[in-house]
Amino acid sequence: MNVDIQKLKNILLSCEKPARYVGGEYGAPALKESGFLFCLCFPDLYEVGTSNLGIKIVAESVNARGYTADFCYAPYRDFGAALKAAGIPLYSLGLKKPLAEFDMLGFSLQFELCYTNVLYMLDLAGIPLLRKDREGGKYPLIALGGPCAVNPEPLADFADIVFVGDGEETDALVGEAYVRCGGANEKFYDEISRIDGVYLPSRTAVNYSPDGKITSFGGTTRVKKAIVKNLDGAVFPEKICVPNCESVHDRAVIEVMRGCYRGCRFCQAGFIYRPVRARSVQTLTRQACALIKNTGYGEVSLNSLSTGDYPHLKELLKSLKAQLPGDVTLALPSLRADSFEGDFTQDARRISLTFAPEAGTQRLRDAINKDITEEEILKAAESAFDAGYSAVKLYFMLGLPTETDEDIAGINDICAKIKGLYNKQKRAKPLRISVSCATFIPKPFTPFQWEKQCGEEEITRKLDVLKRTLKVKGVTLSWSDNFAAKLEAVFARGDRKLSKVLCRAYENGCIFDGWDKEFNRAGWQKAFDETGVRPDEYTREWDENEILPWDIIDVGVDKKFFAEERKRAYGGKVTGSCLQSCKGCGLQKVCPAAGGEK
Repeated sequence: MNVDIQKLKNILLSCEKPARYVGGEYGAPALKESGFLFCLCFPDLYEVGTSNLGIKIVAESVNARGYTADFCYAPYRDFGAALKAAGIPLYSLGLKKPLAEFDMLGFSLQFELCYTNVLYMLDLAGIPLLRKDREGGKYPLIALGGPCAVNPEPLADFADIVFVGDGEETDALVGEAYVRCGGANEKFYDEISRIDGVYLPSRTAVNYSPDGKITSFGGTTRVKKAIVKNLDGAVFPEKICVPNCESVHDRAVIEVMRGCYRGCRFCQAGFIYRPVRARSVQTLTRQACALIKNTGYGEVSLNSLSTGDYPHLKELLKSLKAQLPGDVTLALPSLRADSFEGDFTQDARRISLTFAPEAGTQRLRDAINKDITEEEILKAAESAFDAGYSAVKLYFMLGLPTETDEDIAGINDICAKIKGLYNKQKRAKPLRISVSCATFIPKPFTPFQWEKQCGEEEITRKLDVLKRTLKVKGVTLSWSDNFAAKLEAVFARGDRKLSKVLCRAYENGCIFDGWDKEFNRAGWQKAFDETGVRPDEYTREWDENEILPWDIIDVGVDKKFFAEERKRAYGGKVTGSCLQSCKGCGLQKVCPAAGGEK
């Protein structure tokens, strides 16, 4: 039985941004029920979720096969509490159908601090949180996907299915199997277990030693990620709905390419999205023109992990400018300093440009394989100033492996040289430099996956060094919360023991922890104390021979390659870009660049 929005009138009128909860967006398809009902659940606010391209791609794939894909986003506290008080279950935006009545719910995990929001949404839907408590009942399958799914173990006790890798086809294939097998029976599970990118937590056992370390896995012990080899032929939504209220990224988005050639040693996305696959100029131009026509947006964002590395970028920009309406601007949000050219942003809004040197000295940039020189950073800044920019944001990390106080002090030197460049000419506006520092978080499937994360006391000391040495006038400094970074590291490298911590944290009121004003440090500390799980067990240095919780997942990059890259980091050696030469990471057979394509 679907929810009657008219009966929610009083609740909607009393909550913040009721437009989040009514659906009916411009361009939204008229959904009908079918043999497989799938709701894509985004465990964050509507404004964030409606900006996510991944869930739109998956929905397009499911709908294209004649099934039904709907959406649901985490309601803010006020609306969630009102639903619960009124006894109204959480519902989807298109069909207005209670989540508990779908065949499968797919949660997109973009960020570790959204995990309790998964529990929050299940609770609001009236669905038992733990998989074992749903056995024998009429509940939807609970599926997880997104980048965090490469280590699904902290949420393994809650999930029936985990999708690992590219989701264009996998989710829809599972839907087809569900219909063909007559539901979620053993035949269904047997069939989908043979699909690349499908992990079934119930079919993997984890064995521990008395000291809490993993000794072995039983059952399914290796799951290969799904890889879409040809993005030109892949599903892509050229008709999308326009959100009812301003979203985080309020523009049309095209995905220029997937993956990254660079191999920065701290960057999980750069490894889990390998190999690099690019769309053609013709395909991208068609997609951009269709999106602008169907939405009325005035801006197109050219997205990828490193758009400046797209080999046909100038040709693409020329094509887009020729075929898009003249008042449509282009945004290139992911340019590296060594690929920036003023021409790339001549039609974009000249507000602020962001670069990520990550480290204050060349020595440390070499250690993390950032592979950009100070000269390239300064050249990029000068090009930006000549193109009309008067504000620069610089991102750095504190606590990187091999970091010294001299590396931290080097941040001031970069700022001073950038300011000196700007002041070489008379300009209309004064330069604004914003420096943002995040705590390094060791992530699975990176060369730094074994590293110890700096403790709060040491990060505070490093931040004091930065504050003391950052003397360039007019530079503003911001930094991330240390405890939040620690929590992110715990769940990034966590195992199934953390499920009880998540349950307790949720009971302690921990939701929306990715938002600074909502972060509940006391609730998390209490959850760890109550369960006896020690966060330091996950932030310590791990032995390279130790069994890792995510060893059950195969992203295609060899573990030996990660270990070799770690040694090169401590030797201060740069591996460089895959465009220069193939580095033999393990994905050579499926990598277009390894075959000479650019």
